[in-house]
Amino acid sequence: MSDKVKELISKCLQARDMAYCPYSRFPVAAAILTADGAIITGCNVENASYGLTVCAERTAIQRAVVEGYRKFTAIAVTCDIKDRFVGPCGACRQVLMEFGSDWIVYLTKPDGSYKETSLLELLPLAFSPAHLAKN
Repeated sequence: MSDKVKELISKCLQARDMAYCPYSRFPVAAAILTADGAIITGCNVENASYGLTVCAERTAIQRAVVEGYRKFTAIAVTCDIKDRFVGPCGACRQVLMEFGSDWIVYLTKPDGSYKETSLLELLPLAFSPAHLAKN
């Protein structure tokens, strides 16, 4: 594991402790690696009006965009499930696709073990901004 992947996973695991999840009690976190090496984290933020809850992956993307980033190479995601790897929800997969299809995705367990996959593998036949290009 490269030092950058170690750092990405470590920051992802740390962000899980910041999750605001009083309703589900299911903390989730994400850490995004930008094309120039910065790491931006996010966690889930729940709301009493459940539909207004924001997932960790979308929180991280929104933070990254606010900080001026638009190009990303990888994301690590984690939750408290210990016996299997868990990926982003469908909505988050679509939001990630907005910023390109060449993401490496590290599905991370609480103990730091991970499975490497790709956004294209998680979202085959994806709809992307390219589909909106004028012919």
